[in-house]
Amino acid sequence: MDRQKLYTTACYPGTFDPITLGHVDIVKRASRIFERVVVVVANPVHKKSLFSLEERVRMVEESVANLPNVEVRTLESKLLMDFCKDNNIGIVIRGMRAVSDFEYEFKMAWMNRKLFPEIEVVFLLPSEEYTYLSSTLVKEIATLGGDISPLVPEPVLKYAHLIRERIYRAGLGDEKEHSL
Repeated sequence: MDRQKLYTTACYPGTFDPITLGHVDIVKRASRIFERVVVVVANPVHKKSLFSLEERVRMVEESVANLPNVEVRTLESKLLMDFCKDNNIGIVIRGMRAVSDFEYEFKMAWMNRKLFPEIEVVFLLPSEEYTYLSSTLVKEIATLGGDISPLVPEPVLKYAHLIRERIYRAGLGDEKEHSL
């Protein structure tokens, strides 16, 4: 492992289902700090994604295309720490929106350090305007016919019509109907 390069590249993992302006904000901030940023689009094992891995990768790639030191990769059936070891990445970027994120992120950071002692986790705060924003809220607003254009990058808008259709087809629409 090249220790000199280990801390020049950071990865920003997530499912990005879909990517939001909050995610893009974190990627931009990280790209100013680190030589290289790898956005890692994960296929989650603990939840079902609304968009396919290919769709999510395409949305992320198009959303960060203007950042020359950012690349997009996928993570399937593998631990993030193994991905980091294999790709000589020593930094994991995590966005921290509120205190409610802290407990989960804290546990995850310690577990990752147990799996890969050289890893450093860097928490970045989003711009104030994005502290409330999540992919879950974007999907809920789109499902109920709301305008998501101020919440997501332009590439996601091409897929907005699919959100409502897919949620209702999966039978999830009735449960979410009255939550916003």
